[in-house]
Amino acid sequence: MDWKKIRQAVRTVLAAVLICAASVGITGDPAYAADMGAVYGIYEHGTGWSGYHGDSKTARAGTGSYVTAIRASLQGQPEGMSGTLSYQVNLSGSGWLSWQENMTPNGSTETDMPLEAVRMAFTGQLAENYDVYYSVYQNGSWTTLVKNGETAGTEGQGLRVDGLWVTVTGKGAEVPEGPNGKSVDPTRPMVALTFDDGPSKYTPRILDSLEANGGRATFFMVGNRVASYASTVKRMADLGCETDSHTWAHTYLTGMSEGEILQSLNQTRDAIVAAGGNAPKGVRPPGGKINDASKAVLAKAGMPSIIWSVDTLDWKTRNAQHTIDTVLRQVQDGDIILMHDLYEQSVIAAETLIPELTRRGYQLVTVSEMAELRGGMAAGQSYGHFR
Repeated sequence: MDWKKIRQAVRTVLAAVLICAASVGITGDPAYAADMGAVYGIYEHGTGWSGYHGDSKTARAGTGSYVTAIRASLQGQPEGMSGTLSYQVNLSGSGWLSWQENMTPNGSTETDMPLEAVRMAFTGQLAENYDVYYSVYQNGSWTTLVKNGETAGTEGQGLRVDGLWVTVTGKGAEVPEGPNGKSVDPTRPMVALTFDDGPSKYTPRILDSLEANGGRATFFMVGNRVASYASTVKRMADLGCETDSHTWAHTYLTGMSEGEILQSLNQTRDAIVAAGGNAPKGVRPPGGKINDASKAVLAKAGMPSIIWSVDTLDWKTRNAQHTIDTVLRQVQDGDIILMHDLYEQSVIAAETLIPELTRRGYQLVTVSEMAELRGGMAAGQSYGHFR
């Protein structure tokens, strides 16, 4: 759904209604002004304040820079309606600072400490009539949309905010499209399809199906395969999919030293980024094998390990119908589904499952998107579902 076109249509209708009302002597403030929106700016380390950005416009720090402060306000606020747009930031090394409003800077313009997370909310009558949605650019991608005081970004993990996106809607309106043109509705069921061992010559077919159905998936890639499929990896990222690590050579973490694990993770990350993907946010341990020692290494690397709750055994059966039946029989809200994009029968199954799960009301999201809405992930910890 094209939210911008809908908003413009509402503005047009509202303007016509107000003109007609004025012509017959009817006056008064509308309960909802369709043209009200956020105005905001970011302070870029080493550069200074950006220009002001209007509602639904992305404010991104330049290459090599990041955000240390923000400021925000509103345009088009209905006359006589009380309240402001307030905002709070988590400044690295200082924690959450006090709420500010009316373009008062929040953060720091004097130090090089980055923001780690942001919260925004309306006060007064505005809170009764509007919702504010927002996202931050962090770790190579825009975070899942949150609203009305919820936290955008991950604090305490050494991740910095590199951009801000804000939009205003009428109270209870449909969740808007985010800065990627896609959004997740936290009130609806969701699952994370995950694909191991690729990329391969079959992976583009999965991407075709995801794109046709408005879904995303998480790809746990073997690092030494990435360079051969660079265009596929870039397309994953362009579609909003997650480009994660399955080690450099599909080696069990439990049989590797600390140095070997870190080298494997670094090699895989560098290959994915060089191919046009985003830096991995998680690791899928080959075979699902993980122990306390390897968890401790992942904690040092700042990475969680992602297991699964639905194991299709597609690598073993090589039978598309068996994979389809397994998923549809077991799937429930919050599942992480394990498949492989190395086998054609698995891809055939995915081409059926993606539209069918969508038809059944599941949002197909990445692991990080689902985690962010359901408690988050911590480095060194393992996750098999988010229910």
